[in-house]
Amino acid sequence: MDQNVGSMDKKLRTLTGAVAGAVSLAVLAGAVPLPTVLSPALGVVAIMMLGTALTGTCGVYSLLGVDTCSRSGRGSL
Repeated sequence: MDQNVGSMDKKLRTLTGAVAGAVSLAVLAGAVPLPTVLSPALGVVAIMMLGTALTGTCGVYSLLGVDTCSRSGRGSL
């Protein structure tokens, strides 16, 4: 699959993944007063966001035909 996640999109996905992961762990530790059932959901969100940021490819973007990569930066890390 071609990369379809641009640099700004990667930064936002990394930030979102880090926050979701931290909140997920905080819920498990009891530091955040949210239902415990949210912790695995936030963990999945964190893994998905960090994974798509790392690979530069988003399956949902591919299905929808979205591409946030600039023309000059395509294919480079």
